Amino acid sequence: MPDSVSSLYIGLMSGTSLDGVDGVLAAFTPGSDSISATLAAAYVPFPEHLRADLMALQAAGPNEIEREALAANALAVHYADCVAQLLRQTGRNAADIRMVGVHGQTIRHRPELGFTRQTNNPALLAELCNIDVAADFRSRDVAAGGQGAPLVPAFHRALFGDDRQSRVVVNIGGIANVSILPAGAGQATYGFDTGPGNALMDAWIKLHRGQHYDADGDWGASGKVHEGLLAQLRDENFFRLAPPKSSGRDLFHMDWLQAALQKTGEAVAPADVQATLAMLTAGTIADAIAAHAPDAQQVYVCGGGAENRFLMRLLQQALQGRAGVQSTAALGIAPNQVEALAFAWLARRFDLRLPGNLPAVTGARGLRVLGALYPA
Repeated sequence: MPDSVSSLYIGLMSGTSLDGVDGVLAAFTPGSDSISATLAAAYVPFPEHLRADLMALQAAGPNEIEREALAANALAVHYADCVAQLLRQTGRNAADIRMVGVHGQTIRHRPELGFTRQTNNPALLAELCNIDVAADFRSRDVAAGGQGAPLVPAFHRALFGDDRQSRVVVNIGGIANVSILPAGAGQATYGFDTGPGNALMDAWIKLHRGQHYDADGDWGASGKVHEGLLAQLRDENFFRLAPPKSSGRDLFHMDWLQAALQKTGEAVAPADVQATLAMLTAGTIADAIAAHAPDAQQVYVCGGGAENRFLMRLLQQALQGRAGVQSTAALGIAPNQVEALAFAWLARRFDLRLPGNLPAVTGARGLRVLGALYPA
């Protein structure tokens, strides 16, 4: 029984923003999947060459198998560095940790073709850390006919659900997704990807200003929303699809943005494009909430988007007073820790052989235990 050994789990998350690894060390209540404490958090940034390698793997190219394998090895080294930092912070050693749950780096997400690919080398990570590793959490859901994403709504219910208040948790990473948490423990939880989060904004500011992200949204706030461009972007069929649905850089990439810019038939100032991309993210999230959670009383935001003050302001405006907007810090969890905690939780669920998916969210044929084990 896991609790006879340890109830300490590490979660590692590197998302579609391609900025680095977020890690947490969490303690679980013995005999349950309830997090009793977050003991430490760490962040390991990716070097520029690894960011470039991972970005290049988002599209077809020469010698992909070798390039992916080498990137996976580099990822494992950075994951191991994050684990080591968490252990140093808490004075723990490998023997104290039951398991590491690691997401890997999504490079392709094509559930309509029956696959999703999170590059990773969990065998190397287990070797480097001498801790059991659980990985590849999405594939089993896809094998069962699901989207494999988002996986966080079940965790959001466990962590943020409330018996008296209907809530929506919005994760704004590279792609944005919503978890709809109606009031009451017996109410159904569901969620889906809404479209771009930070991915296009990050790519655009990198192209024009050489920065990895728009700090506080200041550059976007200096521009004006271009209504013609916004209309072209919002004409994407993905926004009209009914859930369950998920997406990634396979759809929302720079060529997609450039095609929309060409269709406007006029030059658009770079800062105005940035403002428009922020409005696209905020507007499509607000549309999803209006359509699927009209009685939501509060919206809590996590992920890197929670640090973008301009984006948060646009989201509040787009909701038109339907709900308040705060980061998950208001609930005691830092926005940049939520996803890493989710993968510690998924590792715990895997270890207890409990399902980690929600068929109402992903469209899978039923509940499934998610993950694959790489023993120390």
